[in-house]
Order: sequence, then C-alpha cells, then structure tokens
Amino acid sequence: MKVLFVAGDPKPERWTIPIQSLLPEAEVYAWDPAGEAVNADYAIVWQPPQALFEREKHLKAIFNLGAGIDGLLKVPNLPAGVPVVRLEDAGMSVQMAEHVVHQLVDITRDMQIYRDQQAAGTWKIHRPIRRKDWPIGVMGLGHIGKRVARTIANLDYKVSGWARSQHQLDGVTCYAGPDQFDEFLGQTRVLINTLPLTDDTRGIINATTLAKLHPQAVVINVGRGEHLVEEDLLAAIEAGSVKHASLDVFTSEPLPDDHPFWSCPEITITPHVSARTQRDDTLEQITTKIRAHNQGQPITGVANVNQGY
Repeated sequence: MKVLFVAGDPKPERWTIPIQSLLPEAEVYAWDPAGEAVNADYAIVWQPPQALFEREKHLKAIFNLGAGIDGLLKVPNLPAGVPVVRLEDAGMSVQMAEHVVHQLVDITRDMQIYRDQQAAGTWKIHRPIRRKDWPIGVMGLGHIGKRVARTIANLDYKVSGWARSQHQLDGVTCYAGPDQFDEFLGQTRVLINTLPLTDDTRGIINATTLAKLHPQAVVINVGRGEHLVEEDLLAAIEAGSVKHASLDVFTSEPLPDDHPFWSCPEITITPHVSARTQRDDTLEQITTKIRAHNQGQPITGVANVNQGY
C-alpha cells in the first residue's frame, strides 16, 4: 500500500512521519512537483495541483484535509469514480462552536460598551439582554453546524436551523430546502453560516437574504467567503438593517490591505481561525480509514462530489 501526502506544506515530514508511524504497513511519500509517479493507492491532499491526477493514475481514494471539499473540486481533472473522503470533525466542531459563541455573546451582550467604559474609567451597569430579542438561525446542519446549533440552544437562545435536507435536532427548529428558506430567515436575527460551498450556496448571503432577517440583524460567517456578497453586506450595514457582522472567511485571503472591511467598525475580522485542523486527530482519523478501505471495509465521510459536500 502506497500513501502520497500532497498539501503544500514546506515541511511535509511533520505529516509523513506520523502517517508512517500510524500506518507501518504502508510506503509513505511526500509530493515532489519535479518527481515521478509513485503509483500511490491513496492521496492525502489539500488543494492539490492538477499534476497530481495527471501523474497518479491508480488512486483508490482521495482523503481531503478538511471538511469542505470545494478547493479539491476546483481541480479540473479530479478523477471520476475515485471516492473523495472529507474530514469528519477531528476537533474542528468544538472550535467552531466556541468561536461562534464568543462572537455571539460579545455582540448580544454589548461587551464593546464595557471595553469602552474601561478605557474611559467608567463604572456603569447596563440592563441584561432578553434572549427572545436575539433569535438565532444556523445555515448548514452538517456535523459542525449541528454542534454550533446545539451549543447555542444550550445557552437558552431560540435557535432555528436550515439545510438542503430535513434534519431533527433537540432544541432547534429545523427548516429544509428552498421552499422553507424564507420562513427560516423570517425567524432569524443572528444569521450564522456553516454551509459547504456549492454552486447552490455561492452568494447565498446577499441583499435579498439580508432584507428578510429581523431588523438590526447580525451576520456571523464561518463557512466560506464566497457565500457572502460583500457589497450587499456593506450596503446593509450602511442602511442600518445589519447591526454587525463577524467574518472569519473571505473571498480573497489574506484580505487585501485596501479592502473596505478593514475600516468598517461594524465588522469584526478574524483571519480564518474559527476551526483549525488538529494534526493528531486528523491523521488518526484518516489513517484508520485508509487501513479500513484497503481491507475492503466500509468507511464514513465519503463526499457526494456532484452535490459538493
């Protein structure tokens, strides 16, 4: 069994050495752009080059170093019929929930007021929030979205969820499909996006969507930058219909120095840090699946390439 690591890390040995330790029965290689084919059985990838699939013609499965496969789907010669296996959690869902809760509480409880008061040397207590004034809507109810929705519901916020297909989740009112999208938005003041990026979801946070939220809405985007129409968000903030936005992902990363988001006080920017891949958990999951697949056993996390997730 041959395993090829293709992720653009300048120090691939940080990955290949533990992969070899976890799969002692395998031959493990790091991608060499100038090298020859190794006839790999499995590739572990993140945004791989087109040359990978031109060179390696005998792959049994492709393992993606992330939950979203949109970067992989951009490769034009992704081989048809070869299973694509996405990362399932590996420590990311708890990080995502933690990040979203931090942004949510900071906004709903107006913590900026107390930071400003501290700077001014002012001691003043403000009225506590009413959670009923802050209904939450989570777009995307995959593994990560469910964790986010459940965590917020456990803080006694009213939480709705929306996804392509129907889900059931304790403490969360679930909506499904385009026919129920407007109803979902009408229940929402804080819109949290955890959707995968597909042709159907690209640009889903747009002027039409934002106009259907409660007044003084909040947007928290931890999905992909391409989900958001940036100009529409800025227009909604200027019009006052959106109170604040917390953005962790952007169409162009790093965010360009001259981007208007930097100078907009109603926008909180973080540099794509809401959930970082945990190397040990990730490799334990992937290598376990590689061994199972090689032995002819079923594995979970196989993506539907046609759907994009």
